[in-house]
Amino acid sequence: MFGNLFEEEESEGFSSASPKERAAKGTDAPPPPRGRSHLCGIKNQGGTCYLNSLLQTLLFTPEFREELFRLGPQELGCLEDKDKPEAKVRVIPLQLQRLFTRLLLVNQQSASTTDLTDSFGWNSSQGTNQQDVQELNRILFSALEHSLVGTSGSTFIHRLYHGTIANSIVCKECGNISQRQEDFLDLTVCVCGVSSLEEALWNMFVEEEMFEGTNLYCCARCDRLVTAAKSAKLKKLPPFMTMSLLRFSFDFSKLERYKETGRYSFPLTINLRPFCEQTDGDDMDFTYDLFSVIIHKGGCYGGHYHAYIKDIDELGRWEPPDEDCKPKTQMKIKEVKEVCEPKLQEDDPLSVLTTIISQESPKSVLIDQLGQKLMDKIGSSWSKKFRRQYGPIGKFLQSHSDVFMLVSNGTRVALKANPPSPATECPAPADKATEPTAADSGTSDREQEIKPEGSHWFDLNDSTVTSIRESDIEKQFQGKESAYMLFYRKTQLFRPSEALNNPLYKVPSQLIQMAQDENIQLQQKREQFEASNNTVELQLHLAPFYRLDNGALQPISTEPSGITALSFDRRKTVGDLRLTIYQMQELWEGDMALTVAKSLPAGLHLYNTLTADDVSLYSVGIHTNSDLFVWNGREVCGATVQTGAEWEPVLLTVVRPFLGEDFEQEAQNGIECQQSECENGGPGLKREARGFAGGATLVEVREALGEPKESLLCQQQRGGKGGEQGAGEGGGASGWRVFPPDDMHRTLKDLSLKDGDALLVLEPESLDSR
Repeated sequence: MFGNLFEEEESEGFSSASPKERAAKGTDAPPPPRGRSHLCGIKNQGGTCYLNSLLQTLLFTPEFREELFRLGPQELGCLEDKDKPEAKVRVIPLQLQRLFTRLLLVNQQSASTTDLTDSFGWNSSQGTNQQDVQELNRILFSALEHSLVGTSGSTFIHRLYHGTIANSIVCKECGNISQRQEDFLDLTVCVCGVSSLEEALWNMFVEEEMFEGTNLYCCARCDRLVTAAKSAKLKKLPPFMTMSLLRFSFDFSKLERYKETGRYSFPLTINLRPFCEQTDGDDMDFTYDLFSVIIHKGGCYGGHYHAYIKDIDELGRWEPPDEDCKPKTQMKIKEVKEVCEPKLQEDDPLSVLTTIISQESPKSVLIDQLGQKLMDKIGSSWSKKFRRQYGPIGKFLQSHSDVFMLVSNGTRVALKANPPSPATECPAPADKATEPTAADSGTSDREQEIKPEGSHWFDLNDSTVTSIRESDIEKQFQGKESAYMLFYRKTQLFRPSEALNNPLYKVPSQLIQMAQDENIQLQQKREQFEASNNTVELQLHLAPFYRLDNGALQPISTEPSGITALSFDRRKTVGDLRLTIYQMQELWEGDMALTVAKSLPAGLHLYNTLTADDVSLYSVGIHTNSDLFVWNGREVCGATVQTGAEWEPVLLTVVRPFLGEDFEQEAQNGIECQQSECENGGPGLKREARGFAGGATLVEVREALGEPKESLLCQQQRGGKGGEQGAGEGGGASGWRVFPPDDMHRTLKDLSLKDGDALLVLEPESLDSR
């Protein structure tokens, strides 16, 4: 009937990613808890925002909610018996009760409507093809009424929502009145050609249509064509008035649909006395307060629904919204972005991280997701772009403690209030409202300060719930994003004091128990997920099983007894890890130092020692498969160990001339001998892999090789532009260049020697033999 008129716009709606894609992104985490509003959203099944908006409106209609909860299992049956042929189970109201209970009591960011839509008999395509919310309102109420036939709740929808219109035609000659009454669930009011709801109602219920001239009325009493006046009046007012705005029209000249986007105002409080047949009584009998506005954003061929809803029972936590970051027009958005979102400095990690965190709605990011968000933002990982210069991301966050802070037991990172980051900070004139920080969220006194008295409005947009001001409703008078349905509630419907701030009010005990059980399960899943997500596998290398040789630590034995695997929670501190290792190594005596290690071609090398016992493992950059060396912090087997990147060992290939003697003996010692084209026993080169500390000078290398001072060290030539070389001089066509005397006092690291580089040693006797 509606074609694709109300299909969800891609930018607003549900992600159509496949389950495999979602799993690849790590979205199998349990649902997050409720946000700052303490209210629960509804998941979009794919184009079901129209349903979500209506369901939230019904939930925040206290009288509807309580009438639904008043129906017990004795009348509705039990869902567990729905497949039994003899059982009478009213599935739709039961599923609606469960959904409302989850929205009220289960601590999750959003609830699912899958069970409810299944009870309607919708298949997957019907759920994802968006319908008209005005039509859905009638369909849902009809289905619910039909399901409640024979119960004490069979008339509650009629009592709450159904009204009566009296259509009259008065003969101007005899005064005869012909009247016909019609029932209504909602009033469909015109938008085209009128500027307000009051004007539309005036045209409907005050203005008369005259039958005159060639358009006369046949009076039954006069029995002839006469002049007459046709009019309509509201005869019976329901407790709740629903106004459906005719935003969509058809242009017969262009033969196309279009949306009325002109200004159409509606009041927060309306008195319907002028539009009623009976005008006697108190004003309270005719006065209604607006409490929900369902909004359509988009055009005729695509759009999105969300709802502005008044929290009558004050179930949520309202706080002043940031008005400067949600302007209505695209021009204002551009202006704010130019002021508050300057060009991202992608080469500055502080700018990148503060921008990512500041743009998240809770102003914090799960630490496990920070790397992925950085990849999405700049197209490169931390390891590739920043790690070499700034170290691990956890260490970087810790070194900028004036900007970042860890919250939620170290699982999330947030920005401190007023961080000194000019790259992402808005100018003072535009910063009218200070953004809430993670520190504020945990302060109950602060909550009391910022929450004024009385009911407030929220924007319920699928899974997202945000605070809005009452004045924001005026922004929905016109434009592509504008009001589509209005819900009014009689002013005289007062709420008992025990209902305020009490989501448990009138909820049946069996449903409360269901919510409590689900909360326990959710909490357990979150704890299991957090524990699993924060468990790292560590490799502990124990000092008694190592010795220092050739500039690196080498295992004394080929047996793997010196390596111990340990699973540990990275949210715990270095002190906790040290205590655990102490308990594992009962025979350990003296001090215990934990130093980050790495296996290199030359052997195991030590870097930074974990000294701050009160810092979490994540903060010091410990991740899964990290290697830690357990020792006294000074020496290994009596040898002093140099730590740090500057002492990284280099595995060099030491090359010596080989004159042919003891060929077999050299081979048995693991020295590779390459003979020339001469016959066996002739001269050649012998190669041996040796490790040296990166901080050692060439003089120290020569001494370690046991070579006399007269020996020359040569570097193999490297291909370069125009045959240019690094260190070394001479060599000609030999392929080797001699290190000059000045280079002999430079370290291997300074000379840029790396693993696999060859070092030729020319001894005095070999020089004499030349």
